[in-house]
Amino acid sequence: MNRTGLLIALVLLAAILVIFGVWPELDLKLAALFYTPEAGGFAYSGLPYAQFARHAAMWIAWAFVAPSILALIVKLIWPNRPLLVKGRTMAFLVITMLMSAGFLTNFTFKSFWDRPRPVSVTEFGGPWQFKAWWDPSGECVRNCSFFSGEGATAFWTYAPAALAPPAFRPAAYVAATVFGLATSGWRMAFGGHFFTDVTIAGLASFLVIWLIHGWIYRWPRTRMTDDGIDRWLTKLAWPGYAWRRRMLSGRNPPRPTLGNRITEQHHD
Repeated sequence: MNRTGLLIALVLLAAILVIFGVWPELDLKLAALFYTPEAGGFAYSGLPYAQFARHAAMWIAWAFVAPSILALIVKLIWPNRPLLVKGRTMAFLVITMLMSAGFLTNFTFKSFWDRPRPVSVTEFGGPWQFKAWWDPSGECVRNCSFFSGEGATAFWTYAPAALAPPAFRPAAYVAATVFGLATSGWRMAFGGHFFTDVTIAGLASFLVIWLIHGWIYRWPRTRMTDDGIDRWLTKLAWPGYAWRRRMLSGRNPPRPTLGNRITEQHHD
Protein backbone atom coordinates (compact mmCIF):
# COMPACT_ATOMS: atom_id res chain seq x y z
CA MET A 1 0.00 0.00 0.00
CA ASN A 2 2.51 2.62 -1.16
CA ARG A 3 2.24 5.72 -3.31
CA THR A 4 3.30 3.83 -6.41
CA GLY A 5 0.23 1.61 -6.15
CA LEU A 6 -1.97 4.65 -5.62
CA LEU A 7 -0.50 6.40 -8.66
CA ILE A 8 -1.02 3.35 -10.87
CA ALA A 9 -4.64 3.00 -9.70
CA LEU A 10 -5.40 6.68 -10.30
CA VAL A 11 -3.83 6.63 -13.79
CA LEU A 12 -5.79 3.51 -14.74
CA LEU A 13 -9.01 4.94 -13.36
CA ALA A 14 -8.55 8.23 -15.22
CA ALA A 15 -7.73 6.42 -18.47
CA ILE A 16 -10.79 4.16 -18.27
CA LEU A 17 -13.12 7.01 -17.35
CA VAL A 18 -11.91 9.16 -20.23
CA ILE A 19 -11.59 6.50 -22.93
CA PHE A 20 -14.95 4.85 -22.22
CA GLY A 21 -16.53 8.24 -21.63
CA VAL A 22 -15.53 9.47 -25.09
CA TRP A 23 -16.10 6.12 -26.82
CA PRO A 24 -18.81 4.34 -24.78
CA GLU A 25 -19.40 1.90 -27.65
CA LEU A 26 -16.22 0.12 -26.54
CA ASP A 27 -18.24 -1.32 -23.67
CA LEU A 28 -20.65 -2.84 -26.17
CA LYS A 29 -17.85 -4.26 -28.31
CA LEU A 30 -16.22 -5.95 -25.32
CA ALA A 31 -19.55 -7.34 -24.12
CA ALA A 32 -20.25 -8.64 -27.63
CA LEU A 33 -17.24 -10.97 -27.31
CA PHE A 34 -19.34 -13.10 -24.96
CA TYR A 35 -22.64 -12.78 -26.80
CA THR A 36 -23.73 -15.62 -29.10
CA PRO A 37 -27.20 -15.17 -30.65
CA GLU A 38 -27.17 -18.75 -31.92
CA ALA A 39 -26.80 -19.98 -28.35
CA GLY A 40 -29.54 -17.76 -27.04
CA GLY A 41 -27.46 -14.85 -25.79
CA PHE A 42 -24.78 -14.98 -23.12
CA ALA A 43 -24.33 -18.73 -23.14
CA TYR A 44 -21.99 -19.01 -20.14
CA SER A 45 -24.73 -17.83 -17.77
CA GLY A 46 -26.52 -21.16 -18.14
CA LEU A 47 -23.56 -23.43 -17.46
CA PRO A 48 -23.65 -25.08 -14.00
CA TYR A 49 -19.86 -25.04 -13.53
CA ALA A 50 -19.75 -21.35 -14.44
CA GLN A 51 -22.38 -20.51 -11.84
CA PHE A 52 -20.50 -22.59 -9.28
CA ALA A 53 -17.28 -20.69 -10.07
CA ARG A 54 -19.13 -17.40 -9.66
CA HIS A 55 -20.46 -18.32 -6.21
CA ALA A 56 -17.17 -19.93 -5.16
CA ALA A 57 -15.36 -16.67 -5.85
CA MET A 58 -17.60 -14.87 -3.38
CA TRP A 59 -17.16 -17.63 -0.80
CA ILE A 60 -13.39 -17.29 -1.12
CA ALA A 61 -13.49 -13.52 -0.65
CA TRP A 62 -15.78 -13.70 2.37
CA ALA A 63 -13.68 -16.50 3.87
CA PHE A 64 -10.84 -14.00 4.27
CA VAL A 65 -12.97 -11.65 6.36
CA ALA A 66 -15.11 -14.24 8.19
CA PRO A 67 -12.69 -14.74 11.15
CA SER A 68 -12.59 -10.98 11.72
CA ILE A 69 -16.39 -10.72 11.62
CA LEU A 70 -16.64 -13.59 14.11
CA ALA A 71 -14.05 -11.94 16.36
CA LEU A 72 -16.01 -8.68 16.30
CA ILE A 73 -19.29 -10.42 17.15
CA VAL A 74 -17.71 -12.31 20.04
CA LYS A 75 -16.14 -9.11 21.33
CA LEU A 76 -19.44 -7.24 21.24
CA ILE A 77 -21.19 -10.05 23.12
CA TRP A 78 -18.40 -10.63 25.67
CA PRO A 79 -16.45 -7.37 25.81
CA ASN A 80 -14.28 -8.52 28.72
CA ARG A 81 -12.64 -11.10 26.48
CA PRO A 82 -9.69 -10.17 24.27
CA LEU A 83 -10.21 -10.09 20.53
CA LEU A 84 -9.72 -13.41 18.78
CA VAL A 85 -8.01 -11.56 15.90
CA LYS A 86 -5.54 -8.68 16.10
CA GLY A 87 -7.43 -5.43 16.51
CA ARG A 88 -6.03 -3.67 13.47
CA THR A 89 -6.46 -6.74 11.28
CA MET A 90 -10.08 -7.07 12.33
CA ALA A 91 -10.84 -3.38 11.84
CA PHE A 92 -9.04 -3.15 8.50
CA LEU A 93 -10.67 -6.20 6.91
CA VAL A 94 -14.18 -5.56 8.21
CA ILE A 95 -14.23 -1.83 7.40
CA THR A 96 -12.79 -2.23 3.89
CA MET A 97 -15.19 -5.06 3.04
CA LEU A 98 -18.20 -3.09 4.29
CA MET A 99 -17.10 0.06 2.48
CA SER A 100 -16.02 -1.37 -0.88
CA ALA A 101 -18.35 -4.33 -1.37
CA GLY A 102 -21.23 -2.95 0.66
CA PHE A 103 -21.73 0.76 1.17
CA LEU A 104 -19.89 2.15 -1.85
CA THR A 105 -21.45 -0.35 -4.25
CA ASN A 106 -24.90 -1.37 -3.13
CA PHE A 107 -25.97 1.65 -1.06
CA THR A 108 -24.69 4.37 -3.37
CA PHE A 109 -24.02 3.71 -7.04
CA LYS A 110 -26.16 0.61 -7.63
CA SER A 111 -29.07 2.28 -5.85
CA PHE A 112 -28.98 5.52 -7.82
CA TRP A 113 -27.19 4.72 -11.10
CA ASP A 114 -29.85 3.22 -13.35
CA ARG A 115 -27.52 1.77 -15.96
CA PRO A 116 -28.96 -1.45 -17.46
CA ARG A 117 -26.90 -4.61 -17.55
CA PRO A 118 -25.61 -5.97 -20.90
CA VAL A 119 -28.21 -8.71 -20.93
CA SER A 120 -30.93 -6.05 -20.70
CA VAL A 121 -29.89 -3.71 -23.54
CA THR A 122 -31.39 -3.79 -27.02
CA GLU A 123 -28.04 -4.60 -28.67
CA PHE A 124 -28.14 -7.99 -26.94
CA GLY A 125 -31.83 -8.74 -27.20
CA GLY A 126 -33.00 -6.86 -24.12
CA PRO A 127 -35.70 -4.18 -23.79
CA TRP A 128 -33.64 -1.17 -22.63
CA GLN A 129 -31.35 1.38 -24.20
CA PHE A 130 -27.61 1.15 -23.55
CA LYS A 131 -26.10 3.85 -21.36
CA ALA A 132 -22.48 4.92 -20.97
CA TRP A 133 -20.88 4.56 -17.54
CA TRP A 134 -21.34 8.26 -16.79
CA ASP A 135 -25.06 8.34 -17.58
CA PRO A 136 -27.31 7.37 -14.63
CA SER A 137 -30.57 7.92 -16.53
CA GLY A 138 -31.18 4.34 -17.63
CA GLU A 139 -34.39 2.36 -17.37
CA CYS A 140 -33.11 -0.08 -14.77
CA VAL A 141 -34.92 0.36 -11.46
CA ARG A 142 -33.25 -2.02 -9.04
CA ASN A 143 -29.93 -3.88 -8.74
CA CYS A 144 -28.46 -2.16 -11.77
CA SER A 145 -25.16 -2.53 -13.56
CA PHE A 146 -22.88 0.28 -12.36
CA PHE A 147 -20.79 -0.70 -10.69
CA SER A 148 -20.22 -4.38 -9.99
CA GLY A 149 -20.67 -5.57 -6.42
CA GLU A 150 -19.08 -8.93 -7.16
CA GLY A 151 -16.20 -7.22 -8.94
CA ALA A 152 -15.65 -4.96 -5.93
CA THR A 153 -15.78 -7.99 -3.60
CA ALA A 154 -13.30 -9.96 -5.70
CA PHE A 155 -10.84 -7.07 -5.90
CA TRP A 156 -11.30 -6.50 -2.16
CA THR A 157 -8.82 -9.37 -1.73
CA TYR A 158 -6.17 -6.65 -2.08
CA ALA A 159 -6.94 -6.02 1.62
CA PRO A 160 -5.73 -9.37 2.98
CA ALA A 161 -2.90 -9.22 0.44
CA ALA A 162 -1.77 -5.97 2.03
CA LEU A 163 -1.43 -7.79 5.36
CA ALA A 164 0.67 -10.65 3.99
CA PRO A 165 4.28 -10.91 5.24
CA PRO A 166 6.56 -8.57 3.24
CA ALA A 167 8.32 -11.45 1.48
CA PHE A 168 5.02 -12.81 0.16
CA ARG A 169 3.20 -9.51 -0.39
CA PRO A 170 4.07 -9.04 -4.10
CA ALA A 171 2.81 -12.54 -4.87
CA ALA A 172 -0.32 -11.86 -2.81
CA TYR A 173 -1.03 -8.71 -4.83
CA VAL A 174 -0.60 -10.65 -8.07
CA ALA A 175 -2.95 -13.37 -6.81
CA ALA A 176 -5.55 -10.75 -5.80
CA THR A 177 -5.29 -9.13 -9.23
CA VAL A 178 -5.72 -12.43 -11.06
CA PHE A 179 -8.63 -13.37 -8.80
CA GLY A 180 -10.34 -10.04 -9.39
CA LEU A 181 -9.85 -10.18 -13.15
CA ALA A 182 -11.08 -13.77 -13.39
CA THR A 183 -14.19 -13.06 -11.33
CA SER A 184 -14.90 -9.91 -13.32
CA GLY A 185 -14.43 -11.83 -16.55
CA TRP A 186 -17.11 -14.29 -15.47
CA ARG A 187 -19.50 -11.43 -14.76
CA MET A 188 -18.93 -10.08 -18.26
CA ALA A 189 -19.32 -13.55 -19.77
CA PHE A 190 -22.71 -13.91 -18.03
CA GLY A 191 -23.90 -10.58 -19.46
CA GLY A 192 -24.12 -9.25 -15.93
CA HIS A 193 -21.73 -6.31 -16.28
CA PHE A 194 -19.87 -4.18 -18.76
CA PHE A 195 -16.09 -3.77 -18.73
CA THR A 196 -16.37 -0.38 -17.04
CA ASP A 197 -18.61 -1.82 -14.32
CA VAL A 198 -16.01 -4.32 -13.18
CA THR A 199 -12.83 -2.32 -13.70
CA ILE A 200 -14.13 0.80 -11.98
CA ALA A 201 -15.39 -1.43 -9.15
CA GLY A 202 -11.93 -2.96 -8.76
CA LEU A 203 -10.15 0.38 -8.78
CA ALA A 204 -12.68 1.88 -6.36
CA SER A 205 -12.06 -1.04 -3.99
CA PHE A 206 -8.32 -0.52 -4.22
CA LEU A 207 -8.65 3.19 -3.42
CA VAL A 208 -10.84 2.44 -0.39
CA ILE A 209 -8.32 -0.13 0.81
CA TRP A 210 -5.41 2.28 0.29
CA LEU A 211 -7.13 5.00 2.31
CA ILE A 212 -8.25 2.74 5.18
CA HIS A 213 -4.80 1.11 5.34
CA GLY A 214 -3.23 4.55 5.67
CA TRP A 215 -5.74 5.55 8.35
CA ILE A 216 -5.17 2.44 10.47
CA TYR A 217 -1.51 1.57 9.82
CA ARG A 218 0.53 4.33 8.16
CA TRP A 219 -0.45 7.90 8.96
CA PRO A 220 1.03 9.11 12.29
CA ARG A 221 -2.00 11.19 13.30
CA THR A 222 -4.50 8.36 12.90
CA ARG A 223 -2.34 5.26 13.32
CA MET A 224 -3.97 2.71 15.62
CA THR A 225 -2.79 -0.12 17.85
CA ASP A 226 -4.24 -3.57 18.41
CA ASP A 227 -4.72 -2.94 22.14
CA GLY A 228 -6.28 0.46 21.49
CA ILE A 229 -8.95 -1.06 19.23
CA ASP A 230 -9.56 -3.83 21.76
CA ARG A 231 -10.07 -1.30 24.58
CA TRP A 232 -12.34 0.87 22.42
CA LEU A 233 -14.57 -2.08 21.55
CA THR A 234 -14.69 -3.08 25.22
CA LYS A 235 -15.88 0.40 26.15
CA LEU A 236 -18.39 0.42 23.30
CA ALA A 237 -19.92 -2.96 24.14
CA TRP A 238 -19.78 -2.77 27.93
CA PRO A 239 -23.13 -0.98 28.57
CA GLY A 240 -25.05 -3.65 26.69
CA TYR A 241 -23.12 -6.44 28.37
CA ALA A 242 -23.69 -4.91 31.82
CA TRP A 243 -27.41 -4.60 31.12
CA ARG A 244 -27.67 -8.25 30.10
CA ARG A 245 -25.79 -9.36 33.21
CA ARG A 246 -27.93 -7.17 35.42
CA MET A 247 -31.10 -8.64 33.93
CA LEU A 248 -29.83 -12.17 34.49
CA SER A 249 -28.21 -11.83 37.89
CA GLY A 250 -29.59 -8.64 39.40
CA ARG A 251 -26.15 -7.06 39.86
CA ASN A 252 -23.71 -5.01 37.84
CA PRO A 253 -20.54 -6.80 36.72
CA PRO A 254 -17.26 -5.02 37.52
CA ARG A 255 -15.73 -3.13 34.59
CA PRO A 256 -12.83 -5.02 33.03
CA THR A 257 -9.30 -3.75 33.49
CA LEU A 258 -6.00 -4.98 32.18
CA GLY A 259 -5.66 -6.87 35.45
CA ASN A 260 -9.01 -8.58 35.70
CA ARG A 261 -9.95 -9.17 32.04
CA ILE A 262 -8.26 -12.60 31.90
CA THR A 263 -9.79 -13.62 35.23
CA GLU A 264 -13.32 -12.55 34.23
CA GLN A 265 -13.37 -14.38 30.94
CA HIS A 266 -13.54 -17.70 32.83
CA HIS A 267 -16.81 -16.78 34.54
CA ASP A 268 -18.94 -16.31 31.38
